[in-house]
Amino acid sequence: MSGAEGKIAGDPEASQVGAVAQGAELLLLGDRKKRGGHFFDYIWLIYSLFFLIDPVERHSRVAWVEFAIAYALFLLCYFGMVLSRTQRWKIGYLVGLALLGVVYFRYNEGAAGMFIYTAALAPFVTESISFGVGAILVSALVTVAEGVKLGYSDWNWGICAAFCVTVGAANLVASQRMRAGRKLGLAYEEIAHLSRVAERERIARDLHDVLGHTLSVVVLKSELAGKVMDRDPERARREIGEVEEIARKALSEVREAITGYRADGLAAEIVRAQKALDAAGVALEVADAAPHLPPAEETVIALIVREAVTNIVRHAQAQHCRLLVESRGESTTLMVEDDGRGGIREEGNGLRGMRERAESLGGRLRIESGAGTRLLVEIPAQAAAHP
Repeated sequence: MSGAEGKIAGDPEASQVGAVAQGAELLLLGDRKKRGGHFFDYIWLIYSLFFLIDPVERHSRVAWVEFAIAYALFLLCYFGMVLSRTQRWKIGYLVGLALLGVVYFRYNEGAAGMFIYTAALAPFVTESISFGVGAILVSALVTVAEGVKLGYSDWNWGICAAFCVTVGAANLVASQRMRAGRKLGLAYEEIAHLSRVAERERIARDLHDVLGHTLSVVVLKSELAGKVMDRDPERARREIGEVEEIARKALSEVREAITGYRADGLAAEIVRAQKALDAAGVALEVADAAPHLPPAEETVIALIVREAVTNIVRHAQAQHCRLLVESRGESTTLMVEDDGRGGIREEGNGLRGMRERAESLGGRLRIESGAGTRLLVEIPAQAAAHP
């Protein structure tokens, strides 16, 4: 393929640039486990097959030897960036890919795609914005400089340079959003963990205050009844009667303590959800104030709200969220809706846990995930009979 030959818009070389750019733009976006392992890291290698255009057109054994060596080195750098666990090695492989592009571009005009790969991957190998911007600009400038020096067509190196900038900039924004979302998710999990610790401490204090003295009295009176049972049966009966009365009162106090704790659970969870969503830049709309619910229902609804909000913060990339809790005579309904990316295909541990909580009270959970996600939970009224 002669570098002096002009190119037109329908030329395979121009198509290569667009295809490589589309694949590289998606490379390494998001958490690998949420994208199906390494599959989505490797699938974009298909666009590197455009490097074959030059050897095929030249019909030269030398061209094929050059391609074999260059492509082996390209795969080494690519796999290195995907599999390496340390930032230093990732940067090293990225630099190696850029240098390979500089060297091989003079032999194969299609090797300009390596500069696009470099610009697309740079934002993901380090959190440094300046490094990402620098790598993107250098990739574009090297494409222009070498293309002009080698006499390649303005169309090809111009398109390559433009895609280096646009794809690199898009991935730079995506990488920063990805990292920010991950940090927000971790922060929300930490908040939730601290809240659970505080709640456990509160329950421990309440139960200690309610039961500590009462159980001590029960033990003492039971021992006294056992001691006097033979010589004073009447007194023993009185003591046992008092034990029964104290135990019933303690049971009532425990129920009141737990009911009071759970009654505050949903309202407190909505407040925490508001704070977490505000931090993530998601506007929360709460249709009505939290209704009064039986303890078991309120606990389940609060836990489901917590998990749903966690999923929105970490995965949905939403702008708005709507939350509604309605308590009608026959059932209690929860709806959590967001305008994020949707597309839920299977249940993870979080969704499975929400479904199991709802089903534990005879309820059901339904998920509608297309343009956004809507989570619906319905718990029958008879759940109130099982606090």
